[in-house]
Amino acid sequence: MSRNLGQHIATRLVELGVDTFFTVPGDYNLVLLDQLISDKRLKMINCCNELNAGYAADGYARVKGVACVVVTFTVGGLSVINAIAGALSENLAVIVITGGPNSNDYGTNRILHHTTGFADFHQEARCFKEVTCAQTEIFNLDDARLEVDHTIASAVRESKPVYLSICCNLAHIPHPSFSTSPVPYAIAYKQSNADSLTAAVDAAAEFLNKAVRPVIVNGVRIRVSKAHQALVELADACGYPVAAMPNAKGMFPEDHPRYLGTYWSVVSSPYVAETVESSDAYLVVGGAFNDYSSAGYTMLIKKAKMVDVQPHHVVIGGHQTFSCVIMKDFLKGLAGKLKQNATAWEQFDRMYVGLAEPPQSAPGSPLRTKSLFKHVQRMLTEDSAVLAETGDSWFNCQKLKLPKGCLYEFQMQYGSIGWSVGALLGYQAALHGKKRVLAFIGDGSFQVTMQDIASLMRWKFAPILFLINNQGYTIEVEIHDGPYNYIKSMDYVALVKAIDNGDGNSLALRVDTEEELEDAIEQAHKHTDGLVFIECTIHRDDCSRELLEWGSRVSEANMRPPNPQ
Repeated sequence: MSRNLGQHIATRLVELGVDTFFTVPGDYNLVLLDQLISDKRLKMINCCNELNAGYAADGYARVKGVACVVVTFTVGGLSVINAIAGALSENLAVIVITGGPNSNDYGTNRILHHTTGFADFHQEARCFKEVTCAQTEIFNLDDARLEVDHTIASAVRESKPVYLSICCNLAHIPHPSFSTSPVPYAIAYKQSNADSLTAAVDAAAEFLNKAVRPVIVNGVRIRVSKAHQALVELADACGYPVAAMPNAKGMFPEDHPRYLGTYWSVVSSPYVAETVESSDAYLVVGGAFNDYSSAGYTMLIKKAKMVDVQPHHVVIGGHQTFSCVIMKDFLKGLAGKLKQNATAWEQFDRMYVGLAEPPQSAPGSPLRTKSLFKHVQRMLTEDSAVLAETGDSWFNCQKLKLPKGCLYEFQMQYGSIGWSVGALLGYQAALHGKKRVLAFIGDGSFQVTMQDIASLMRWKFAPILFLINNQGYTIEVEIHDGPYNYIKSMDYVALVKAIDNGDGNSLALRVDTEEELEDAIEQAHKHTDGLVFIECTIHRDDCSRELLEWGSRVSEANMRPPNPQ
């Protein structure tokens, strides 16, 4: 018996390892949702709005490699598109499926609901063209299988979002083409060109073996290439110290004997910028440089000293380019060609002086950010994961020392405030309770997407969410202050309790002092079968040194005068 289009899509998702998808229902996608949930291998999580559903898919893809979000036509599609732009910036394979109008309405002059009032039903697809690597609208079943498989394969192959629109009257109709389900060959990983790979490895080895103090800088695009272990093996083989760019934190083991810390220009971990920028050669693996990651373009590294390793190509010294070279293959080949050289590590080790732990606050004194993160550090284990929201949490979480196995995520390239609430939902769904997630979010960001703590409660997830209440957008204050950076205060604990409504099994606490924080953390450790929400009241001017430094430099970069005409 033939299966239908919706069942075929469900099978494809399961084949890729997806066991949960995120949705907001609308009349155009309801029949499709019926087909997806008929596959008992798939779990559906309803979200409070499409933006959060997209963020949830973002968080899920960070763990599982691919995710799916299902929304309705235009009114849902355009609502989710901001989250999908963020997924594009992070190279995450998110499959966006919208339930489209009836196939008979295309090519007519009919005006439909959920549109902008024009008989043009391709507006949504044109919008998604800017934030996805493939877009497909399914109007008939004869070639639907080929088009669906091609689109899904593109997401996996490119590690980027894709867009699928399924006419609402097609999802449930059987068709002979769906009777069998071989995995499409197109999702196979790309292979390196053997000659190009050999030439790239030889040239890079010659370049690096001449250096006196070479270092490795790990970047976020190592995730796309799944080259984490290959980098560890390379570091072990050559003895170079390894620094992580801020959005690659956690992608190289921080218990490695030659791990330096974060390289982030002037807001780097102690002595890391000095070590990297004084080097005469740097092997940059998966680096992504922008005004944020470079602290307003203040990094002092030069392309002429760099071996730049990207997912599919290598550039040496800023001028030798080798294409069709897969990152993992290159790192494995290079490991056998580099001479042992620990000179840069020895220089760092001679300079390094560790930071002292903040002392205990006086009884009853206001809670300070440095005291909060002192206790957070003590909470981390191999069974933990950390999510940091845009804001001062970026900088405070960067200073955490991650135990082996502890995961870490934040969204740096896109920097969309409110990302972490939805991402936390998806992250938890993907982890299946294997790790307890500690999420850090400011009050301003929380107000953007807080509705979906209801979904965290509904599905019995048990993260610990630290709300850092400093009465506004502190990161914006340090870039450029003004009255727009201050927000309406809320009783957040009462809000969480209201959303819980007696059936969410959550624990909501407010802490004003270090003693109260210690007590709240003790309660959090015991409350393992539901959300723990800890509101930390912090003075609005209490922020990290790194944010002050970074904010002033980003502000300077933003306000550069126009170039002369």
